[in-house]
Amino acid sequence: MTENQTREQISRVGRSLFDRGLTFGSTGNISVRIDDGWLMTPTGSSLGDLDPARIAKLDLNGRHIDGDAPTKESFLHTTMYDCRPKAGAIVHLHSTHSVAASCLHDVDPKNVLPPLTAYYVMRIGVLPLIPYFPPGDLNLAAAVREMASDHHAVLLANHGPVVAGTSLEDAVYATEELEETAKLFLALQGMRTRPLTDEQAAELGRRFPTKV
Repeated sequence: MTENQTREQISRVGRSLFDRGLTFGSTGNISVRIDDGWLMTPTGSSLGDLDPARIAKLDLNGRHIDGDAPTKESFLHTTMYDCRPKAGAIVHLHSTHSVAASCLHDVDPKNVLPPLTAYYVMRIGVLPLIPYFPPGDLNLAAAVREMASDHHAVLLANHGPVVAGTSLEDAVYATEELEETAKLFLALQGMRTRPLTDEQAAELGRRFPTKV
């Protein structure tokens, strides 16, 4: 895929996420790894109205070299890429149900959501909670770095998910699975549930190992 085609793809994906209510206003950001750096959505932009030509380009050292200024959370993306060399794309959203789960008091910070479905285990697996930091705080990058080598998806407390994939398609699918599982988790609050057992989850991990 050429750089221009990748820019168009980012715009299409952003519009799809926006139209389906997975992002809103100027929240959320997307990045894709290319041969000579990364493409990232611009700061203050709506994912529903991206101009492909204005998407930010960063070189391999993380320096902004083209397009509008990148998202102020670009350090989240570059940190994840640094820790996960197979990652081809990263999606960060403020999707409602995932954020709601990140605000609950008694979730397990080592793994926020239980293994309610096979596809959640296959696409996400274990989801650690990153402590709260203000948006743009560089200490958040250090906290993400502690987890990113072992986990391709993390949940930022009172903020939202950051998910890496081998491709933009894979990153989006995983983010969507996370959001739907968070929705299920919240809907089942107060009810007796039957998540997958540790053995069932482990078997899925063996059959469908994470590629990113």
